[in-house]
Amino acid sequence: MQKSTRRRFLIAAGSVGLLAAAGCDNGLGGSGPDVIDARVDSTLDFLYTNYPGTASLRDKAAGVLVMPLVTKAGLGIGGAYGRGALRVGNTTVDYYSSASASVGLQIGAQQYAHALFFMTDQALADFRRSPGWAAGADVEYVLLDRGENISAETTTALSPVVAFVFGQAGLIAGASIAGTKYTRIIP
Repeated sequence: MQKSTRRRFLIAAGSVGLLAAAGCDNGLGGSGPDVIDARVDSTLDFLYTNYPGTASLRDKAAGVLVMPLVTKAGLGIGGAYGRGALRVGNTTVDYYSSASASVGLQIGAQQYAHALFFMTDQALADFRRSPGWAAGADVEYVLLDRGENISAETTTALSPVVAFVFGQAGLIAGASIAGTKYTRIIP
């Protein structure tokens, strides 16, 4: 396969994944700030009710970025997209989109929510100053299969950012925010 043909195929396959994500009710279609805030409120209520240990993180965090619904779809090449809000002291200060792309053995679609707890003022400031922040090695991932055992002391001792992925539903195994890029938006 020639390079230009391969490139066209990759672009077309990636477009299919993003179009599949756009067809889902994930905010890609232009949800306004009121809709995003309502979804964030509902997601936080679910998180704190079902995983009570996360409330202590909320109390110690400098800010929380909540992505109430991220849609991931793929057929060899995939993409994920969602919209959410950054809360500081229970007040929305900015709106963000999250986007990622992946290549590999994958087929299907999935939706999930995630929250990033910025545990230091410096981590929050770095995130807000960045024109496009990517989740990387400085993020501590917490599995929420036993939410009652989560404590701020054990998960944040060395991590400036703590990520929770929860509420997965769909047919792609696993959900991760590694490599996800967050960009400030005006909804």
